[in-house]
Amino acid sequence: MSEDDRDLHRRQLSDQFNDRGIEAADRKWLDEAIKAFKRAIELDPESAHAHDNLATVYSEKGMLLEALAEYLEAIRLEPDSPTAHYNLACFLSSHGHQMAIERYQEAIRMEHDYPDAHVNLGLCHADAGEHELAIQEFRTAVELDPDDLGAKQELAASLIDVGEFAEAIRHLKDVLKVEEENVDALIDLGIAYSAQGFYAEAERALTRAHALDGKEVIIAYQLAALYASWRKDDDALQALRTSYQLDEERTLGWVESDRVFDSIRHRVEFRQIFSS
Repeated sequence: MSEDDRDLHRRQLSDQFNDRGIEAADRKWLDEAIKAFKRAIELDPESAHAHDNLATVYSEKGMLLEALAEYLEAIRLEPDSPTAHYNLACFLSSHGHQMAIERYQEAIRMEHDYPDAHVNLGLCHADAGEHELAIQEFRTAVELDPDDLGAKQELAASLIDVGEFAEAIRHLKDVLKVEEENVDALIDLGIAYSAQGFYAEAERALTRAHALDGKEVIIAYQLAALYASWRKDDDALQALRTSYQLDEERTLGWVESDRVFDSIRHRVEFRQIFSS
C-alpha cells in the first residue's frame, strides 16, 4: 500500500470515528463521544470538523478551556470556514463570561490574598447583575487592601444597586477624601444621598461633578431627578432640559420609565423639552 493509500485509509477511518462521535453525542453519551472524536483526530489531526465536534462536546460538559482550544484549532485548520467561525462566536457569546469567572476563581484558589482578582471577579458578577456576589468580592478586596480606592468605589456602586445607601456613602466619602475630583464617585454619592433623602448633600455632590464635567449627560439627568424628588420643579425642568440637549436619545429613554418625574409630566414645560 502506498503512502497516499495509507493516508486515504486513515482519513476514512477518521471520518468513521467522527460519525460515531456524532451519534454518541446525539444520544448524550458525551464521554463516548469524546473518545470517538479524539480517535478521529489521532487518525487525522487536520480534521477540522472533528476538532469542532469535540469542542462542542467539551462545551456541553462544561470543559470550557478545552472547548475553546478545539474551536480555535478548527479555525486554524479551516480559516475560511464560516461554520467554524460561527460556532466559536456562539461559544464565546454563551460562555465567555463564565470562563472569565472560572479563571478568576482559579487564581483566587491558588492565591486568596489577590485583591485584583477579587475586584475583577466582582466586576464580572456586577456585569451579570449578581450584585450580592459582586459585593462579597469587593468587600474581600477592600479587606485585603484598604487603600484600594477603585475597589471601594466599585463596592459602593454595587451597594447602591441593592439599596445599601448608608454604607455606600461611607466608602464614597473615603474615596473623595483622596480623589476630590473623581466625577464618578461624586455622581454615585449624589445618587446615594438623594435616595436617603439628604437632598442638599446630593445637590452639592452633583453640582460639583457638573462643574468638573459639564458635558456628562448622566450628571444633568441625576440633578433633574434629584430636584424632582425634592419638589423643586422648576430646577428639575431646567436640569432635564440640559440633559436632553446633551443627549436626546438617552435622556428620552431614561425619562420614559422614571417615576420620579410623574409629578411634573403634566406641565407644559415638560412636554416642550421633548418637542423641541
